[in-house]
Amino acid sequence: MSIRHRLAHRRLRRRNDAAWFPTRWAMWTQPRPVLGFVLAVELITFLVVGATVNLVAVTGSDWIRLLVLVAGSAIHLEAARDIERLRKVGAEGIPYVNLKGMWTFAGILILPPPLAVLLIVSTYVHSWLRVRRVPPYRSVFTATTLILAGAAGAVAMATIRPGVYPGYPSGPIGLVAVVAAGLAYWFVNYVLVAGAIMLSNPDSPGRNALGRLSDQLIVAGSLGLGVATAALLLSQPWAVAVLLLTILGLHRALLVDQFQAASRTDPKTGLANAAFWHEIARREFAGAERTNTPLGVLYLDLDHFKILNDTYGHRAGDEALKAVADELRKEVRDNDLVGRLGGEEFAILLPRTPAADAALAAERIRRRIAGLAVTITTAGGPLLCDTITCSIGAATYPDSGTTLDELQIAADLAMYHAKDLGRNRVVSAPGNDSELPTA
Repeated sequence: MSIRHRLAHRRLRRRNDAAWFPTRWAMWTQPRPVLGFVLAVELITFLVVGATVNLVAVTGSDWIRLLVLVAGSAIHLEAARDIERLRKVGAEGIPYVNLKGMWTFAGILILPPPLAVLLIVSTYVHSWLRVRRVPPYRSVFTATTLILAGAAGAVAMATIRPGVYPGYPSGPIGLVAVVAAGLAYWFVNYVLVAGAIMLSNPDSPGRNALGRLSDQLIVAGSLGLGVATAALLLSQPWAVAVLLLTILGLHRALLVDQFQAASRTDPKTGLANAAFWHEIARREFAGAERTNTPLGVLYLDLDHFKILNDTYGHRAGDEALKAVADELRKEVRDNDLVGRLGGEEFAILLPRTPAADAALAAERIRRRIAGLAVTITTAGGPLLCDTITCSIGAATYPDSGTTLDELQIAADLAMYHAKDLGRNRVVSAPGNDSELPTA
């Protein structure tokens, strides 16, 4: 390593070391609502920890169970570290779910409160060091939400089965208590994390903060494994190793699912990418041929978009593309498919849609885009952009084409005809019953 590289490495290491100090955290530059929310959650957490530190006597067996859970969590994380790093990068801007609940929820059930807190803190310190060094305040906040979630779960279990906590209650009532504890644990953590994301990204769609339903199924699975881990630690501790192998297998499946989603999605807009859109279009067209039902295709191109990119930069252009994509999602039906073909061109698939309805849908979309006002980032600061318009070509099977290629060519030509007529308008391909050439 050259002297210059060594000096650069030392400077980077000093910056990373300095990041540990709370006074250097980027949290202090966050908007006031975000900062207030984070500090309030952390203050409540410290009060809860202080109030429960002597609530339950700690025994030697509790310390052994803590060490087993810490070791299991550490082995799990090290074995799945590369997978988790990729998953965490892909979850930016939405709640990031993981399988740590297998260990933390087990600790909530069977460990006294101070040891459960130690388990959560050690797990997140290890994760911050080894998976991906996100800003420290984020890891601190996430850990505090889990501590509060654990407290809620403990209260739920102790209320339903008094005298059992910490422990694993038996019988049907015990099952109800464990399920209630899991629901309380999940709900408190979910609400706090989603609230922080919403406050941090006020311009982002609310559904991003809520995350995906499939992610919540992952959380449910990790809590179920946590229940099994707790039961085994109290009865057959050595069998926990079998669960560790199980969880590592599940991690591989999680990464495959994420890669599949990434392969179908346009990274700038979150819409279907061109390859996936065409794949679904082929399937829908085959179904339309088989059942003799109409199928609409809209091609949409943003007008003079290059001027926006050249004037304000590609970051502003990307922000505008995301805003347009959000508007397209809002306007189409659940079974329609919106895709980005490239640049500023989009395609919309309208199953079971006759020509007249396709033209009307295109006009609604045109009006929505024309009324869009989006704040973009420029060199001079934020700027409200309300001049985005689009030209749309509409084509329908079987009126405009009897093959998918013919249908797409017809929609594409109609879109260019809309541009030739002056832009900001809808043109239907020849053979369609309706044509809307007005601006």
